[in-house]
Parts: sequence; structure tokens; C-alpha cells
Amino acid sequence: MRKMIPLMLATLADRPFDDKDWVFEIKWDGCRAISYKTKKKVEIISRGNKSFNQRFAPIVQELNKFSESFVLDGEIVILNKKGVPDFQLLQNYQRTKVGTLRYYVFDILSFEGQCLTDLPFIERREILKKLLESQKLSRIKLSECIEEKGKEVFQFVVKKGLEGIVAKHKESTYQLRRSPDWLKIKTRQRQEVVIGGYTLPKGSRKCFGALVVGVYEKGDLVYVGHVGGGFNVQMLKDLYQELKKIKTSQCPFSIAPEPNKDITWVKPILVCEVIFAEWTQAGILRMPIFKGLRSDKEPKEVVRETMLKLNL
Repeated sequence: MRKMIPLMLATLADRPFDDKDWVFEIKWDGCRAISYKTKKKVEIISRGNKSFNQRFAPIVQELNKFSESFVLDGEIVILNKKGVPDFQLLQNYQRTKVGTLRYYVFDILSFEGQCLTDLPFIERREILKKLLESQKLSRIKLSECIEEKGKEVFQFVVKKGLEGIVAKHKESTYQLRRSPDWLKIKTRQRQEVVIGGYTLPKGSRKCFGALVVGVYEKGDLVYVGHVGGGFNVQMLKDLYQELKKIKTSQCPFSIAPEPNKDITWVKPILVCEVIFAEWTQAGILRMPIFKGLRSDKEPKEVVRETMLKLNL
């Protein structure tokens, strides 16, 4: 039915800006999702090429309303009672069905068999807008954007406690790579990391003490810190059950962190996201807080994000 399309990824930038040649939209705190729609079938695929059809069946149902064939790019999120994306609710949605499911679509890559990736972003967006307006939809929404006023949009997301914004050059084509034509500006520093082990619990803590995490550099898993904050009791229990299944006697890091006598090693197949204060001079995360598992990301894709300093 489809061949997985490499996604266009945004480059991390150091600050918001105003520019008439750019548009700005909310950076949704969810899972990237590509939707393939033919005349007879819908398939929603994660960034890691896994099917979302069963997990987010209501979105599949809405996509089936369309008679046209197309490929859409967007983000699946769960909104909490305040209308704010909540990644923890998203993780548990298939089990709990708590929260409001939304698919915020921000690009269209193909329509009725015609590839659109070489068109400017503003032209692709007009095609997308007309398509979504042709049906009455409750869960699928156009990701709104504002022209020129990036600083204003950034201040809005800061007040709302959102993850950040994405800036897109109006004339940008859909490039199958990480591109400076799309920029992401975050309200807090975030980083995806691979779990390579866990420490023993201390005091009243149950299950485990901290996650031992790393990122890939030139094919090797490099240690970047311990993550002990951000867990509640249920999260500790659920994650511990997953960690026990993948225990191993071998350290997955290229150089084992010291001291490591109380670390239980695990196979490096689980990815999680953390928020943190800064990178230390030694390349270690300072004050990392667990945000959630990222089942939509492949471990080998996890590298240290570098920030582009803008000269606009």
C-alpha cells in the first residue's frame, strides 16, 4: 500500500524571531504520524514505521470519510481537561481512553496520486486546508499557523505551558531529512535518550532508583546521565515491568558509567524523553526529569540534539 516516506524534521534553534517569509505554529507534544489513504484503506504509521491503526482507531474512522487518496503528515496528541497536550495521557490512551484525542495535520505530501513534496509549503498548505474543510471532522484538525509574528506565538505557548513552536519557511519544499527550512524553538530543553540500565531503589522508593541513559554517537551508545525524577508510583511499576523483560548481563554503553556496581543493565531498545536544565561541560544531562517512553522512536535514531544559533 505504501512505502515509508522519510520525514522532514525541524532543526533546533536558539530563539524565536519575526520574519515575513516564515509562518509559526505550535509544536505539539505527541507522536508524529503519517497517514496513507487510498480509495479502500487507511494506514497511520509512526516515525518508527509502526502502525497506529489499532491504537488510534477513531482517527482511522474519520480518515475513511474521505473518498480521495492522499498522504498526510501531522501529530497525534491527547488533550487534558485544560485543553493542553499531555504526553502521559497519550502513553496510556489505549488502556484508559482518558483525554481528548486529536490529530493535528500540518502537511500533505501526496494527493490523488500526485506527489506534492516539491511544491512550496504555502501551496501544500492550501491544498491541505481545502481537503480538511471538505468533511465534517471532530478529531482531525488543521494545525493553525500565524505569519511573521514568531515572538508573539512563542510567548503564547510559554503562557499555556506548551512545548514550543515550529517555524516554517513559506517557500520550503518537503525535504526528506532534517532541514533548516523548518526550525523548532522549545520553551524547555528536551532530549530523547536510550535506556541502558537502572539502579537499585533507596529508602522508600520502590522498583528502581534511576534510569541510566545514553545517546548514540558514531554508532556507539554513550552515557549521558541518570534520570530519577518525574515518576509517580504507577509509572515506576509499569516501567519496571518492561525493564525486567530486557535485562542483560552486558553493559550496552561504549564506556560504562562509574560507579556501576548497583546498575542492572538492559538491552538498549527503550527510548524515553526527558526535560533538563542544561548539558554540562562533560556532556551530561543536568537535572533530567522523565517525561515518558517514546514507542514511536527507534533507538539508533537517538542522538544529542545540537542547537542552531540564528543570525536572522
